Amino acid sequence: MSDINTRESAPKWKFPYQIKIENRVENPPKWLSPVLSIAAVIVALIIGAFVIWAGGGDPWGVYTHIAKYSFGSVGVLSDTMVKAIPLMLVGLACSIAFRMKLWNIGAEGQFFLGAFGASMVVLLPVLPVDAPKWQFIIVTAMFGMFFGALWGFIPGFLKAKYKVNEIISTLMLNYIAIEWNNYFIYGVWSDRGFQMSPMFQRNAWLPRLSDLAKQWPVFGGLTTHFGLVFAVVAAVILWFVLNKSRWGYEIRLIGDNPRAAEYAGISIKKNIVLVMIVSGALAGLAGMSEIMGVVHRLQGAISPGYGYTGIIIAWLAKLNPLAVILASVLFGALILAGREVQPTGIPTLIQGVIMVALIASDYFFRNRVRIIRQVED
Repeated sequence: MSDINTRESAPKWKFPYQIKIENRVENPPKWLSPVLSIAAVIVALIIGAFVIWAGGGDPWGVYTHIAKYSFGSVGVLSDTMVKAIPLMLVGLACSIAFRMKLWNIGAEGQFFLGAFGASMVVLLPVLPVDAPKWQFIIVTAMFGMFFGALWGFIPGFLKAKYKVNEIISTLMLNYIAIEWNNYFIYGVWSDRGFQMSPMFQRNAWLPRLSDLAKQWPVFGGLTTHFGLVFAVVAAVILWFVLNKSRWGYEIRLIGDNPRAAEYAGISIKKNIVLVMIVSGALAGLAGMSEIMGVVHRLQGAISPGYGYTGIIIAWLAKLNPLAVILASVLFGALILAGREVQPTGIPTLIQGVIMVALIASDYFFRNRVRIIRQVED
């Protein structure tokens, strides 16, 4: 009987620490956001490695292949930048909209309309066939941005005027834009019945580094085109606008606290329309740079999902326009070298896991984890 009582009275072992999650009262440290983004990428790569291993592949070999065929030489780095250019511009398009908590999911459609607008300049034609290259650069950029901005204005106006959910409207407009392009590709501008337009004349192409090979042979074979200038300049301007201008302050205030912005006399409806126009114009410029710098004809397969990948890039960069440039290079490498990766689909899987990891990291940005040592009574 005494043995039973002894066993019942013996203290039970308890884990000496308790994990507690609580809301952050103070502002998070500045270093936390980039650290969480890097951690999200690392987690995605680890999960991707496990999937590759489970499929019978060699994770280290796959990642080495991606690094080698994306950054292993000047030539492949140039090709990586070509893939990164539209991602930079689309990532910037998503960043400015998301900064005001406008969920522009329509960058893909705005990209296609930008490509359509730029193609009009050559195929109608708007400019004479023998016009100088600099005129084609300016006019195709203007047309691309205009049509992209138009495709951004529609959901922006519907949101501001009738409170239509911009996620639904922008997503549906993607399909309309693609089919609009298909109508012209398969019919009006079809090249002898093929599912593409005629090739643009060379003076309408965006300049490439390889064009300078006669003067500087080191540039021979490099495919990076003038769209990179558009992307870098747009990133710098957008960073300045968001961080140093009054309009940027209004955008940030509306995104953080719409009530306070309205109380301060800021027109939320006007800014919704303006931000969606700018967002659409940047995505349209991405379409223009791809069609005039790479494809050189209007066709259906001009985007492997640039508009949707731009969403991930914007979140990975934490909506920082300058960080969008770096994040775009990473995803450009995944697109370029990932085509030969086995098992197939791994690059897309990594992109998706990065997005999920980024969403999870946002939770830890808003909350902190505390480990408390329990004291015995």
